[in-house]
Amino acid sequence: MHSYINFMTIGASIGGLRVGDMLVQLFFFLVLLMLLKKFAWGPLMDKMQEREEYVAGEIESAEKSRLEAEKASNEAATQLNQVKQEAQKLIEDAKTAGIKQEQDIVESARKEADRIIQAAQVDIQNEKEQALQALQDKVASLSVLIASKVIEKEISEKDQEQLINDYIKEVGEER
Repeated sequence: MHSYINFMTIGASIGGLRVGDMLVQLFFFLVLLMLLKKFAWGPLMDKMQEREEYVAGEIESAEKSRLEAEKASNEAATQLNQVKQEAQKLIEDAKTAGIKQEQDIVESARKEADRIIQAAQVDIQNEKEQALQALQDKVASLSVLIASKVIEKEISEKDQEQLINDYIKEVGEER
């Protein structure tokens, strides 16, 4: 049997390797590999696959968020431009309204000035007519006075001329 053990032992002179022990170790190693594959490698690979899918989902989500943010940024820029254009239009409209209002005020002031001038001219004309009427009344009264004095006394042409000049001076002084 010794020879059978020697036969099963490789390199017996160095300390030897026994083929039976190697086969048993190989068997247990293979069993260990199968157990590792079933209980460790499989779940580990499942976890790695799950992690890979999670990371891929996160990358896809981040890309989607980036695209949405870019779209929102573009929309905000467009809205900002629209708001700027509307503000510019409002400013232009306000300027136009201001100019029109200024023109309306100036035109209204001109009309009022013309009305005042016309009213003043009417007042001047009325005052002039009243002054003329008063002058005519005064001349009439003076004429009556002259006539009464002429009747009281006959006068020469020279005296009559002197009397008229005196009365004209009186009228001038009373004014």
